[in-house]
Amino acid sequence: MRILVVEDNTVLADTIKEELSRNVNLDVEVLNNGEDALYDIERSIYDIIILDIMLPDLSGIEILRIIRNKGIKTPVIILTAKEELDDKVGAFSIGANDYVTKPFYMEELVARVYAVLRTTGSISNENILEFKDLKMNLDSRTVYIGNQEIELYKKQFDILEYFLMNKKQVLLKEQIYDRIWGIDCDIPIEIVEVHISGLRKNLLSSGYNKYIKTKRGIGYIFDDE
Repeated sequence: MRILVVEDNTVLADTIKEELSRNVNLDVEVLNNGEDALYDIERSIYDIIILDIMLPDLSGIEILRIIRNKGIKTPVIILTAKEELDDKVGAFSIGANDYVTKPFYMEELVARVYAVLRTTGSISNENILEFKDLKMNLDSRTVYIGNQEIELYKKQFDILEYFLMNKKQVLLKEQIYDRIWGIDCDIPIEIVEVHISGLRKNLLSSGYNKYIKTKRGIGYIFDDE
């Protein structure tokens, strides 16, 4: 699932990309000016666009107006520091699907992205990963094995999600580290082993810990063979 983030604040844009990229099936691209964004939107297919209003060359409102006039129906979430009611009404009147006011929590933005995708039919009402009797609900961030809920810490949940998205594939320890903690994190890479050990312990009662297999000197694989 492809997301375009159009934001001239490069630090904020990169933060949004990093946060969204942690979520399942989200391929995030970033552009920092309006002209490039309009050119790309007219020639590419995205599932959703996060569009800042205050861009240096072509405003987000102008971009939204142009693409809607051309019949491009890609869902758009407007991102702006403007809080006035007239601005919100104006954005909705020309085709915005949602409106997020800065500053905001990243968790809120992620939730709004999924809400818009559900509303527009891009994803189902329940985003679920399954493996045997294990079900992971990505919306409620819950894990069940049969009828038993398995309580996981946030990083354990994220690691298990990454495993389920890459079943039967060897994942390097570095890949897991970059995916879960980010490439700019300065925590020692041994933290991966600590959290996977904790994940295994939480899966022990159900016997699902055995599916997380260590590849010595390489990484891990989630496999039922």
